[in-house]
Amino acid sequence: MKIDTQLRTHLETVFTQLNRRGAGQSLPPLGSLSQRLETALPTKRAGISNVTVQPQVAALFMTAAVEIWQRAIHSFLVSASLTDASPIWASASGYYSSHYSVRAFAHLLGHFQLFKRKRIVRLELHGGRHICCFDPKQAGDREHRFYWKVVKQNQHFAADPLFTENDSEIDASDVGHRDRANYADHVFQLPLFRSLDVECLKRRVQLISDITFTSPPLPRRSRFPDVEAVQVVAYHRVVRFRQFLDAVLGGGNRFWTVHRNPSWTNGMIDFQLAEQGTLGSLYN
Repeated sequence: MKIDTQLRTHLETVFTQLNRRGAGQSLPPLGSLSQRLETALPTKRAGISNVTVQPQVAALFMTAAVEIWQRAIHSFLVSASLTDASPIWASASGYYSSHYSVRAFAHLLGHFQLFKRKRIVRLELHGGRHICCFDPKQAGDREHRFYWKVVKQNQHFAADPLFTENDSEIDASDVGHRDRANYADHVFQLPLFRSLDVECLKRRVQLISDITFTSPPLPRRSRFPDVEAVQVVAYHRVVRFRQFLDAVLGGGNRFWTVHRNPSWTNGMIDFQLAEQGTLGSLYN
């Protein structure tokens, strides 16, 4: 995949801000981005929707992306560890792994939903200035549709079958499968609870990373609990985010170098994929 020059420049420019502090302590406190955006939000009286923000605010989009991507990794490991113990929670946590990866991409692309203020924020770089556009939230801009739509409609991901608009009304749907796990009645008789030890977890992750396919096996409600499909696409989305930032930043960004290999994943996940042909790394 060819990464657009404008997007590459924007990401490189913003990530440079993160090299100016100790990378190990560089993830900001809870709610930092939303609080700064609420402060920057123009008043109705001002009659404008676009404001220039400081580079530090733009950098928060990137730290938010990396932090929620790490939540995607954590959720994937939770899902893998619950494979036998709880197919329901393996499905739900596997879905959230995918959702967090997609949201991480949306933040990289400069999109953030300011939930309490009902605004959609879009970050752009113009003439060296970071501009935030604050648009009213529309009726269809729900959390589990908005971020997926943003990513799928971007030129870099429109043709990538790993990403969809997450339509809950069709059978092959990540969120539709999650809804079955969370909300349906009489799902199935629960299995005997069996905890999964670390070695079993490692084997499960390895199995998922070794699965090959010609098209992504999106989870289907009709096959619930379609745990393997949930986990396969979640893992590939986690890896795809890592590949994407590696392709943009290379090895020269201290912040990304530290956070691309979270210490708490050591020995459990190596972010490798079996050869998938056209569905392998898109960023080599």
